[in-house]
Order: sequence, then structure tokens, then C-alpha cells
Amino acid sequence: MADSDRLSAPGCWLACTSFARTRKGILLFAEIILCLVILICFSASAGAQAYSSLSVVEMILAAVFFVIYMCDLHNRIQFINWPWSDFFRALIAAILFLITSIVALVERGNHSKIIAGVLGLIGMCLFGYDAYFTFPFRQQTHTAAPTDPADGPV
Repeated sequence: MADSDRLSAPGCWLACTSFARTRKGILLFAEIILCLVILICFSASAGAQAYSSLSVVEMILAAVFFVIYMCDLHNRIQFINWPWSDFFRALIAAILFLITSIVALVERGNHSKIIAGVLGLIGMCLFGYDAYFTFPFRQQTHTAAPTDPADGPV
């Protein structure tokens, strides 16, 4: 193995893991973990396996967006509008988790189904915050107008 390969590996690892320390990285990682816990709770519940498909799909989508942002692919692949895609993913997930959690809590199953319903409401809040945080118009930067006169200082 050449010295350049050995030296570039820590830099690549540092570049990839630096995203995990950002607010977006922490949100996506928390979404992945929460979806996994909800999946386990729904799978443990008798007769509630139909609800687990939402957490599987959202866990996979959150992992895909985590990898895309971590590897900086959102700047390399320009034909997809990543902020809008991420916004709609999080918004739809929040709405679907709200509906699924309410249905699971109203049916009054066993304890794992109730826990999954409550965690789904927490997931709804997490995905809703992610949708609010990634709203594309909110991220636009505003440049301040110059305050000095155009002809120079007086």
C-alpha cells in the first residue's frame, strides 16, 4: 500500500464523519435509530406487523439521505433538487407517522404496540422538525444592502 493511500484514508474518513456532527447528520442518525426501535416494537406486537412497513421505508430513506449528504453527493449530482426531495421526505414521513401512531394507539393492542404508537408520535415530531429545518426557502441566504453612499464616504 502506498503512502498516499494511507494518508488519504484518514482524510476521507474525517470528511465523511464530519457530516455526522452537524445538525442534519444528527437528525438523520436519530431518525434511523428511532425507526429501528419502532420497527422492533411493531414487530414484537401481535397483529401489528402491517404498521412496520412505514418505519422500514423511512429508515431506508433516512439512511440513503445520510449517505448522500455524508459523501457530498448532493453537490455532485445536480439533476435532483436535494433540498426539496429531503423536505418532502421528512414532511410525508411526519404525516404518515402521525396517522399510523393514532391508529395504533386507538386500537389498544398490547404494550409493545402502545409503545410503538408513542414512539411514532415522537418520530412525527422529529420528522416534522427535520422538515422545518430543511425547508428550502428558509435556507436561502440574504445579502445585506450596502449602507454607505454610492459616491463614497462623506
